[in-house]
Amino acid sequence: MISERESFDLSGPSHLTCVDWNNVDHQRSVAACFVRGVYFLERGRQENRRGPQALASPWWEFFGFRLHTPLIDDVDHSIFGAIYEFTSPSYDYHLTTNGTPRYIIAFRGTLDGGSFLRDFQLNLHLIENELHRTSRFEIAMRYVWNTIDVSGSSDIWLTGHSQGAAMAMLAGKTMAKAGIFLEAFLFNPPFISAPIERIKDENVKHVLRVTRSFLAAGLTVTQKARRIHYQHTDVSKDPFVALSEWVPRLYVHPDDHICSEYLGYFEHRKTMEEIGAGCVERLATRNSLRGLLRSAMGKESEEVPLHLMPSANLVVNLTPAQAFKAHGIRQWWRSDLQLQSKVYKYK
Repeated sequence: MISERESFDLSGPSHLTCVDWNNVDHQRSVAACFVRGVYFLERGRQENRRGPQALASPWWEFFGFRLHTPLIDDVDHSIFGAIYEFTSPSYDYHLTTNGTPRYIIAFRGTLDGGSFLRDFQLNLHLIENELHRTSRFEIAMRYVWNTIDVSGSSDIWLTGHSQGAAMAMLAGKTMAKAGIFLEAFLFNPPFISAPIERIKDENVKHVLRVTRSFLAAGLTVTQKARRIHYQHTDVSKDPFVALSEWVPRLYVHPDDHICSEYLGYFEHRKTMEEIGAGCVERLATRNSLRGLLRSAMGKESEEVPLHLMPSANLVVNLTPAQAFKAHGIRQWWRSDLQLQSKVYKYK
């Protein structure tokens, strides 16, 4: 028997009797539903749900999309993502479909059941900043490139939740390095660092962040000089700066410790500018302290850790997490949210 939370008709965005594709709230709700569809695709695969018992299809068919391609992991054969293609809306209305993406590429997060072990392994790779080295990401990027070849970049959305948000973020960063900027909706993306945002004392948080910034900036300058001297590296091509034109939408909840650090990360950059230390933070913000220390010990480290973003439209859900989980995807298609949005651009 299908529960209420599994039913699109009962727990989906009932306020969307029609969709204005240029409305940011509608876009958020739709993108979250498509991620939910991926969760149910994999859940349906695990439980062998078919026909009327299938849970997934209403989560995209209502919006006039069809399932184009499920993305299947090569290790456990679980469905970790999906490509949806727009066909026509299922509702009857007179608004234009202008702004409708032709394709939406969505990625789910960790799921219990048959895919949990593989998802857990991917989370470990994420923590080690090695998601880019996994076969799952290679599969995802192959399909992203193929979809762009068919449609062009202006008609594609990327979206994901939790681990899936990290996958979509990495795909978006990869494309941005190639000068292709995809529209992205990233729900509860993990921020891999010390949980400073959980500290209640604002003065303690400020001191810790400032100390971290000066330490990271110092290590960055030292390692930059070393690369120039020993490796003759061209440091004029800064990968962090190259990503700054891409402005994905990051959706976070302050009570979700997996992603709440993004609040402090972006606000601290503003604070450092205000106290006259902007040049220090511009160096510090592009590196994780952990990565810098690993590099100082001679261990390989990525120049731009996955969770560090030059620019973003940060959307914070200030609604108390009582009727939903702070890390859950269900919150993001609701119409009664107290949202605060701010665009941060790296300069």
